[in-house]
Amino acid sequence: MAFKENSRLDTSRVTRSGGGRGVAVGGGIGGALLLLVVGVFFGQDGVNVLNSVTGAANGFSYDNVQGTEADEQFKQDCQTGADANSNSDCNMVATAYSLDNFWSTYLPENKNVDYVQPGLNLFSQQIDTGCGKATSAVGPFYCPVDQVAYVDTTFFNDMKTQLGAEGGQSAEQYVLAHEFGHHIQNQLGDLEYSQRDPQGKNSGAVRVELQADCYAGLWARHASDDTTSDVQVKPFTQDEVDRIVNATEVIGDDHIQMTSRGTTDSSTYTHGTSAQRTAWFMSGYNSGDINKCNTFESRDLNNPAA
Repeated sequence: MAFKENSRLDTSRVTRSGGGRGVAVGGGIGGALLLLVVGVFFGQDGVNVLNSVTGAANGFSYDNVQGTEADEQFKQDCQTGADANSNSDCNMVATAYSLDNFWSTYLPENKNVDYVQPGLNLFSQQIDTGCGKATSAVGPFYCPVDQVAYVDTTFFNDMKTQLGAEGGQSAEQYVLAHEFGHHIQNQLGDLEYSQRDPQGKNSGAVRVELQADCYAGLWARHASDDTTSDVQVKPFTQDEVDRIVNATEVIGDDHIQMTSRGTTDSSTYTHGTSAQRTAWFMSGYNSGDINKCNTFESRDLNNPAA
């Protein structure tokens, strides 16, 4: 989805952390914490259990040690919709703004819950979070403890070179919309299904991930409805939708497992198959209705309408 060229970006929406220097300072919650990721290439597929973090579940703050000069360059690079259309980091800035605009209206109207804006951290190499240490290898992820979506945009090239994705601006936007979907689940109290039932083809973890795909589809359906904000998007073209569908296909559990080891084992699924991820994204996109995203009561995850 391309942004209108005269859109005005505000980079203060985003934190940037480089080389593992962005440190989460403060509490956490007791026990093992879950990291909600799009897809893991170099380890366990799906929802990763990282470091245990103890303390209080509040008081989080960030030490953004990105240098003033680099911050100023980022601000200069990301000013308009045209910048978002040509630069992955700027695309994340603009997409986050669009997601905020959508959910701030849609969530209270449809669930009677006020939207709480999540953080967005564009990091490089490695980072410490409320859910533990993470590296670029895990791909983009959402940490429910600090309510931040973390993205190393080099992942988008990895998605193309390692998994065969077509890539493109809309595919990148889908990835961030999926992570914001986890934040919506966090607000609605649905993330616990991943912890209670962490793997298997009909597991809670798979249902959580497929619902996040459906929520990404909701945003894609409605994003271009906004005609007044500083950041506006053009309606999706068929090519852009096709690129998102391609992205959902290459990060399915079955595709990742076949690519990495040549076999699949549905008992270890954590995100759903390629076909399921596509089907649930399209359910949100075609319906525009959050009630069509209830994966937890779905009798057939291959068929959202069932």
